[in-house]
Amino acid sequence: MNIKSFLEKKKSGEPLTMLTAYDYTQTVWCCAAGIDAILVGDSLGNVIQGKGTTLSVTLDEMIYHTEIVTRIAKQKCDAKSRPLVVADMTFPFGHTGIEDGVAQAARVIKVTGCDAVKVETTWEDAPLISALVKAGIPVMAHIGLRPQQILNLGKFSIQKAEKALLKDADAVADAGAFSVVLECVDADLAEKITRQVPIPTIGIGSGAGCDGQILVVTDLLGMDPDFVPKHARQYATLAQTAIDAIKGYVSDVKMRKFP
Repeated sequence: MNIKSFLEKKKSGEPLTMLTAYDYTQTVWCCAAGIDAILVGDSLGNVIQGKGTTLSVTLDEMIYHTEIVTRIAKQKCDAKSRPLVVADMTFPFGHTGIEDGVAQAARVIKVTGCDAVKVETTWEDAPLISALVKAGIPVMAHIGLRPQQILNLGKFSIQKAEKALLKDADAVADAGAFSVVLECVDADLAEKITRQVPIPTIGIGSGAGCDGQILVVTDLLGMDPDFVPKHARQYATLAQTAIDAIKGYVSDVKMRKFP
């Protein structure tokens, strides 16, 4: 998968599949399952580091995880079947100047070898997107609920501001973004945005009308026994499977049945 073939999915009407991944094992699973794209998300702050927000995730941490995912994706898949790998840019990316933003994103691309970066945006960030694209850095925009703005938002909720979100979507597309994530956008509005913009929309908690969907891999696999986001669907319950297995090991050791 490359940027061109990613864009062609919208034209053909074939839904795009995307998951987050953060390490060797998750990347192997995604590649074996034939996923179209992997996001190395700053959600690693939540699901890997166990923190309440993504705000403390550093650029160096993103580079560390993205290099692993990109390298393994290239090792495990041929060029045609390899998923597109996208790296999240961390808070407060885009708010320290365009020149600094381009330098940070270029570092991510150069060090990790990933295919693109994802940037939480509004229409006001169009100049930054244009500068990144001009520098040769493909950009996946992210509008709607933006977790890096949680201190201003106060809580996570469905985004319904139609005029503002349509403006955001048009602006990022016009600036050169090759796709846009719609997070927790009202389903009818997300479908309207999808019809309006020429680039693929990737929904998370935004209904079935988007060009593709993304989930956090640990949510999909049921790896947290205590939390499942409202918008997620568990396709497995690996947490309970792992807990049961470890309990079996503990019991066997104590009963001198292992080794």
